[in-house]
Amino acid sequence: MKIFQLSKPLALLLFVGGIFLMPACSDVNVEVVSPYVDAHKFDNQVFLEWNNTFMEIERYAPGYRPGPAPRALAYLGLSAYESIVSSIPENNSLATVYPALQIPKAEKNVEYYWPAVVNASYAFLMERFFYHMENVRPAEFALIAQLNNKLHNQYAGLTPPEVLERSEEYGRAVAAAVYQWEASDAAGHNAFLNPRPVEYIPPTGPGKWKPTYPDLGRAVFPYWGNVRRFAMKDEDILARPPIPYSENENSLYYTQGLEVFNTVKNINEDGPGAYQSRWIAEFWSDDMTDVTFSPPTRMIAILNQVVDKEQLDLAACAEIYAKMGMSINDAGVAVWNSKYYYNIERPVTFIRDVIAQKQPEAANWLTILNNPYTGLQGFTPSFPAYPSGHSGFGGAGSKILSSFFEFNSNHPGTYTFTDLCHIDRTEFNGKPRIFPSFKDLGIEDAYSRIPLGVHWRMDCDEGLRLGEIAAQRVLELPWKK
Repeated sequence: MKIFQLSKPLALLLFVGGIFLMPACSDVNVEVVSPYVDAHKFDNQVFLEWNNTFMEIERYAPGYRPGPAPRALAYLGLSAYESIVSSIPENNSLATVYPALQIPKAEKNVEYYWPAVVNASYAFLMERFFYHMENVRPAEFALIAQLNNKLHNQYAGLTPPEVLERSEEYGRAVAAAVYQWEASDAAGHNAFLNPRPVEYIPPTGPGKWKPTYPDLGRAVFPYWGNVRRFAMKDEDILARPPIPYSENENSLYYTQGLEVFNTVKNINEDGPGAYQSRWIAEFWSDDMTDVTFSPPTRMIAILNQVVDKEQLDLAACAEIYAKMGMSINDAGVAVWNSKYYYNIERPVTFIRDVIAQKQPEAANWLTILNNPYTGLQGFTPSFPAYPSGHSGFGGAGSKILSSFFEFNSNHPGTYTFTDLCHIDRTEFNGKPRIFPSFKDLGIEDAYSRIPLGVHWRMDCDEGLRLGEIAAQRVLELPWKK
C-alpha cells in the first residue's frame, strides 16, 4: 500500500526540486508565459473524464462522506486551475491569496500542451487522496492509472514528445506543491482514515444529539469544523442559533418534529402527494457508500452534465471546477462546525421519545432512508442535525452553477436543467427531474431531507443559507484581472 504522508521520499523530491517547486513569493505572480495556443483552444475532455472517475472511486471510498470528498475536489480543482492559469489571459493565479501555497511558474516562451498538464495534476493528486483504496478496492484504485495512461497515449499522438514531457512534469510539479500545502492542514489531511474518533464523547441533555436508531453509529467527523477553508471568514462559519428545544405541543420545535413525523407517515401510507415526496427524498439522498456518489459530489455530477451540454473549453472548466470544489468544501466546514457546536438531536430521536407520548405509533417510527444492498432500514446519518449538510452543499453548488451559467449572454435568464444523475439506477427512483433554475435545484436538494425523515425544517433553512455564503465568498476571490 502506498502511504502518502509527507514521507521522506516526497520531502526529498520537494527539496531536490526546491527552486522549481517552491519559488520566492515575488515569483508567484502569473502572466501569460507562452506564445503558443492558450487554454481556450482545448476541449473539456480531461476535466469530464477525471471528474467522472472521481465519482466512481468516491462511491466506494471508506471514510469519504461527507467532508473528505468536497475537500479533495477543492484541492484537485485548485491544482488544475493553477497549473494552466498562465494560459488563461483574463484570469489571475490565486497563489497570492494563500501565502503558504508556493506554485511553481511555467517557463516563458516555450510550448505546453495544456490538457496534458491538467491530466498530470489530477493523476498525481488522485493517487494520494485515494491511496487507501489500493488494497480495499483495487479495481477502482486502478482507474487512476488507467485514465492517466489513456490520456497520455492520446496526447502523445497530438504533440511532440518534448512538449508532452514538459507539460506532464509541470502538472506534477504544481500538484506536488498543492499536496504539500494540503498536508499542512492537520485537521483535514488523511482524516478519512479516522472518521469516527473514539475519543469524542457527545454532550448530553434534552434535545442533544445521540446515536440514532437502528445502527447507533458513533459521531462522524466531530472535528471537521477545524479543517482549512478557502474563502469563508471566521465569522461566516457558525450557524444562527436553532429553534429552542421544547416538548410543548404548541412550540415551533415540536411542530417541526411533527412535520417530519406526518410527512413520512403520509409517504408510508401512500397518502396525497406520497409518490412525489418519496421520489424527491430518494432522488437526492446519495447517503449510502457503495450505492451512489456522496451528496457533495452530486454537485460535480450535475456540473459534469452542464459542462458537457454547453461544451465548455479547457479554460472555463479550470475555473468552474475550482470554484465548485472550493465552495462545497467551505460549506461542509461551516456546516460541520455548526453541527458540533449546537449538537441538535435528529428528528427520529424526538419523534420516538417525545411525540410517541401523545401518539403511540411514533414509538416505532423510522425514516425512509434504506440501504438496498445491506438491508438496513430507517437509517439516519451519524451526526447532529442542525444545520443540514445536503442543504449546505446544495446551496453552495447551485449558486456556483447559477453564477456561471445563468444571466449571461448565452443564457440571459435562468437555466432549465434536467438532472440525469440517476437515470440508470434501479434500486430507487432515478427518473430524471427538471428544474427551471439552479436555485430551484438547490432548494429541492435542501428540503428533500424532510420527506426522507432525517432533518428538521430549520436544518434545511440554515444549511442552504450557509452554502450560499460559502459560494459567495469563493466568487469574491480575485479570479479575473
